[in-house]
Amino acid sequence: MAVLVFAESTEGKFKKTAFEVTSYGKKVAEQLGTNLVVLTVNADDITSLYGYGAEKVLKINNTSLATFNAKIYADVIKQAATKENAQVVIIDSSSNGTYLVPLVAVNLNAGLATNVVALPSSTSPFIVKRKSFSNKAFNNSEIKTAIKVIGLAKNSFGLKEQAVTGSEETFSPTLINSGVTSTSVDKSVGKVTIADADIVVSGGRGLKGPENWKMIEELAEVLGAATACSKPVSDLGWRPHSEHVGQTGKPVTSNLYIAIGISGAIQHLAGVNSSKVKVVINTDAEAPFFKAADYGVVGDAFEVVPKFIEKLKEFKAQNS
Repeated sequence: MAVLVFAESTEGKFKKTAFEVTSYGKKVAEQLGTNLVVLTVNADDITSLYGYGAEKVLKINNTSLATFNAKIYADVIKQAATKENAQVVIIDSSSNGTYLVPLVAVNLNAGLATNVVALPSSTSPFIVKRKSFSNKAFNNSEIKTAIKVIGLAKNSFGLKEQAVTGSEETFSPTLINSGVTSTSVDKSVGKVTIADADIVVSGGRGLKGPENWKMIEELAEVLGAATACSKPVSDLGWRPHSEHVGQTGKPVTSNLYIAIGISGAIQHLAGVNSSKVKVVINTDAEAPFFKAADYGVVGDAFEVVPKFIEKLKEFKAQNS
């Protein structure tokens, strides 16, 4: 018996979520009195996982897996779970992970709980706490199947260092034909992605036009943040759709979300509610976003944001 975690990497580097699911998996393994096994694909620094409790790492090196394919990856995870006789399989809630978890559950004939935010409150019966109703509520779900699949919500558990003496094992699964072939992949470079960002700076129609987005980009650069936008902004063509966040765009689970000139429609709030701290800058004191915000500034963004940037630069200069 074992707990299996899939640790996602990009171009050989582990994502932050890989260490979070490993931390979580280690604690679940302790609850069940079993071992933690971590599955990696084309990853470089395997030993970094040992610091978060990875007792055994199944290491796959296969150039055919360089491009993510949900159907193939799900089958690979199934093979690893079968090999290790995994009782629980844990996957993060990245864009790739969101595609993977239902496929893995089907492959293993397993019960599935997505958006999980805490360790199981009980292992017999197996009960986990989940976000529900577009992150506006929580529920406790029982998984009754012999094998359980968990989709762990980003930033819900955090990184828990727990160094162990780990071991590596080369794993060579059989790759299925998914029926889908990627001919090319275009990636943005030099930018922090929304999925990986701890801080997100987002703009809305209050910025009045795309020519004013330099202010958002400058603030994001100072903070080491990703840039994002509301749906109307992407619909107007001011910003690419890849930056649209909200219920119908990309979900945001950052540690800090700064909304500038965004009123806070319910669809937008549903997609960013999981952010730990929300800051709103808006001229309208009655904007719905203020009810959901942890901190709010009623003021003109064209006056507030430049001063905010100036103070941040001063702070960084004094503390560098």
